[in-house]
Amino acid sequence: MRLKKEFLVPSDFEVPQVRQLVQGNDAHAVRDLYDRAADFVAMETGSRPNNTTVAGFFADCPPGADIAKSQKLGLFLANQLVAIADLAFGYPEIDDAYIGLLLIDKGCRGMGLGHVFLRHLKGLAQTHDASRLLIAVLDENLRARAFWEREGFRLVKSIPDFKLGRKTHVVHRMALQL
Repeated sequence: MRLKKEFLVPSDFEVPQVRQLVQGNDAHAVRDLYDRAADFVAMETGSRPNNTTVAGFFADCPPGADIAKSQKLGLFLANQLVAIADLAFGYPEIDDAYIGLLLIDKGCRGMGLGHVFLRHLKGLAQTHDASRLLIAVLDENLRARAFWEREGFRLVKSIPDFKLGRKTHVVHRMALQL
């Protein structure tokens, strides 16, 4: 049996790999990614990424969630970290999963990696018996909000006067029923 040419995967195609990130081993790669996604950090905090940004990624957890149960994940293409995600459990409700961050290298946006990574995060949330998956989106991040809406997330509530770094935002909490 011969495969049709249109079903062959190009030889330069890289399959994304997702794995748990470890601060001691991966901090440099995470910092490098933050530098390549500095536009988001500036929009979020009004500052450039630094080592405190990286430390915060590994240490932060939503109120009441258990940091030991959080997943700090990286998506790799050709052994290069191109996206990170922070997935916590038990926030805002005990049976919820919460994406604290999904950050993609500026040069890799629009390639479908967000969808691939989200599929992985949804699978983890379902494995942990979460009934909803939540995300908070900055009002000014229109492209991100459109992405989450395409993926089936719906507005739960808007939170005004949310302070991040030197900036104050309106944040939209969105949820996907699992």
